[in-house]
Order: sequence, then C-alpha cells, then structure tokens
Amino acid sequence: MGTKLYKAVFLFIGIVTLSYMLYSTGLLVIWENIQLTGFWFIPVIGSWLVIYLLNACAFRAIIHEPAMPESNISFRSVLRLTISGYAINYITPFVALGGEPYRILELKPTLGIQKATSSVLLYGLMHMFSHVIFWLASIILIVAVVPLNNMMLVGCGLLLVTGLVLGYWFINVYKKGFTVSTFRLLEKIPFIRKKANAFAQKNADTLFEVDEQIRILYAERRNVFYASLFYEFAARLISCAEIYFTAHAIGMEMTLSQSLIVSSGSSLFANLIFFFPMQLGTREGGLALALSSVGLLASKGILIGIVMRIREIVWIAIGLALINRKVKNRNSNDDKDNEEKNMEPVPVGSVNTFRQQNL
Repeated sequence: MGTKLYKAVFLFIGIVTLSYMLYSTGLLVIWENIQLTGFWFIPVIGSWLVIYLLNACAFRAIIHEPAMPESNISFRSVLRLTISGYAINYITPFVALGGEPYRILELKPTLGIQKATSSVLLYGLMHMFSHVIFWLASIILIVAVVPLNNMMLVGCGLLLVTGLVLGYWFINVYKKGFTVSTFRLLEKIPFIRKKANAFAQKNADTLFEVDEQIRILYAERRNVFYASLFYEFAARLISCAEIYFTAHAIGMEMTLSQSLIVSSGSSLFANLIFFFPMQLGTREGGLALALSSVGLLASKGILIGIVMRIREIVWIAIGLALINRKVKNRNSNDDKDNEEKNMEPVPVGSVNTFRQQNL
C-alpha cells in the first residue's frame, strides 16, 4: 500500500469514527459536560499533553541509537507519531492496534523496515510492560487502602500472580525476542500454518533482525530500557490526574490515592474486554465498579466516562490533523538519501549468527 493511500485510508476511517462518536455522544451532551467541568476541562485535556510528551520521550529513546545517525529523529516528529498513532488506536475496531502499522510505515523511509518494525514493537512492548507494573503497584495500594472482603482479597491475589507471570514473560521477550517464536507457534495452527510458514520463510532475515534489536535493548542498552520504562510508568501515574480533575469538577471529594485505584481498576476492566471498539460501555462499567470499591458513588462513573470520551474526541481530532505531516531527521532533511541508505541489505553474517544462537 502506497504512502498516500494508507494515509487516506486511516484518515477516512478516523473521520467516519469521529463523526460517529460525536453523533452517538451528542453535541448537546458534549457542550453540557464541558460547561459542567468548567475550568477543570483545561487540565483534563492538558494532562494528556503531558502524557503524550512522556510517551514520545520513551518512544524516541528506543528509536535513537548513536551508531545510527538516521535514527536521530526530531522530537517533534516522534510526538506527532505518538499522538496520531494513539488516535488511530482509539478508532481501530479490534484490539486497538491500528496505530502500530501506521507508525512502522511512517518510519520505514527513514529507518528501514527492520529498525522501524523493531522500534515500534519495542515501544509497544514497553507501553504494555509499564501497564503491568502499574497494575502491580495498584494492587499493593488497594490492599493497603481499601477494606477488602475475602473474595476481593482472593481476586487481588489472582491479579497479583497474573501480573507477575506477565512481567516474567515480558523480561523473557526482552532477553530472547519473540517474532520468530511467534511464527513458529502460528505454523502449528490449522488453516493459517501455510500462510504463516510462507511469510516466515520470505521474511526470515527481517524477523531475526527484529528479535536481535529487541534483545539488544535489554542486554546492551540497559540505560535506555530503564529510561523508557520510567517515562511510560510516569505517564501512567499522570493519567490518574484526569479522573482526579474530573471528580472534583463534578463535586466529588476524591483523594489522589483513590484516583490511582479508580484509574487502574477501570483500565484493568477495560483491557480484560479489549475487543470492544473505543471501549464502548466497558470504561463506564469499570469506572462504576472502581468507584464503588473506594466508597464513592458508582453512578458518577457515567459522568466521568462521558468527560473522558470528550477528551478522546478532542485528541482524536488533533491526531487525525497530524497524520499528513512528515517524519524529519535532525541530522538531515533529505528524506530521499535516508530512504536509499536504509534500503541497503542487512549484513548476512550478523543475522545468521543470531539465527544459529536461537534455533
């Protein structure tokens, strides 16, 4: 798919989805809730600018390698990809992953397919890994703050074990990669094994190179690994501010610790039912359950959910407006030279060495 075509497709889907969100929410409802939140609506929107800035810091840290001058992409370009990528994720009908292919296609002319794919994949893994750590920290806070019955204690215990297992899996992925092993698994599944095998054979060098990039981040770029994890975890903490600001705007007395519990609880519920487009209904249900768990009115979850939906509409519109911008390299503005440079073949020796180590 050509660059202009895929951008047009994403833009079209985005405009249609944004129009549907405006229609389903209702312009009158949106205006009434903006008036209800009053001044607090500005920090609600602004908190997500801070979140996206932190996300972009994490993403750029992963992309940039001193040994690769072409990877020195401007922070503005990375921020644009961050915001527009998440806007596309919001409108993706299934599992909210449409922004990742978009980011790869945008970075490919500058970085080459292997580096672009591994950078986007590594950032996606870091984003999810930070979410797991955030949940684990939240479980500890819930046990310390919220009065729990036996059933809730068992639930927290199960979530804690699940989080630890996921954390262990993520560390193994960073140590060994997972693209090659994933396709090996797909090759054993009926109906798709032939296509998976054909794709793996055709793109073997790319898959091994991507796994090598994943391994290098944890093994040889440990400072970058922890820096990007810090940025992502900080972004998770800042996301609690949105609920805190909204709660105070509608007259709820909520503490910062309660906002953290509500944020983590509602996001956990929404991610357990990840296949709903734009988290329709699941967010409100998660907010209601989380609010009741800390002794607040569950019905207020609907109001908070509507304000969060309006915030999404605002940032989706901003993200769609940023889609047609170009990725710029800080060292050179000649995109054509960068593209030709990154079309050079990957050294066969290094790929074969890594392949032999992982077979």
